[in-house]
Amino acid sequence: MNPKIRKLTLIGMFSALAYVFTLVGHLVPISFTDFLKYDPKDIIIVIAGFSLGPVSALIISVVVALLELVTISQTGIIGCVMNIISSVAFACIASLFYKKFKTMGGAIAGLILASLATTALMLLWNYIVTPIYMKIPREAIVSMLLPIFLPFNLIKAFLNSAIVMLIYKPVVKALRGAGLIRSEKTEEKGQGSIKIGVALASLFVIALMIALFILLKQ
Repeated sequence: MNPKIRKLTLIGMFSALAYVFTLVGHLVPISFTDFLKYDPKDIIIVIAGFSLGPVSALIISVVVALLELVTISQTGIIGCVMNIISSVAFACIASLFYKKFKTMGGAIAGLILASLATTALMLLWNYIVTPIYMKIPREAIVSMLLPIFLPFNLIKAFLNSAIVMLIYKPVVKALRGAGLIRSEKTEEKGQGSIKIGVALASLFVIALMIALFILLKQ
């Protein structure tokens, strides 16, 4: 298969899969508050970014957000822009870092950096835009930044990061087995398959984030 056609095929496939994850998030909503709901699509977008590069992650982020806008979104263009900013910040930062350091440590460091950067960016977005969007005083939003918006975005980002670390290698192996992604020695530098320690750590982080989510929601 032509490399360009292969890449376009993968972008389309990842976009469709990310949209399915968004649909699942809408059908089985996991809410922190009435207006903060967990959306798992960034897991797929990051895996695409790790596999195809940050530009592909950006394209998929925009495509999925636009699909959501014209189908299931209830937040209009502002929600669409927020989805794009959040997904692009998270997936592109993580995949840019991984592109430079293609090791297990590079992937973990990239995801941590992306989680912190996305959380900070979403706090800024909520401070500037949410009062306009929700038509409430800015002071009300400021009072929610630390107790509500900060933990929600941190939990979401680190939960998604842990799931990425748990499933990325199996997904890539499946794609290579199907001939959709080429095997690159540089990608495996210093790694090999997912180590038991990383898998256990990922499961621990997933369990911890879910427990924190339930605890803080009460």
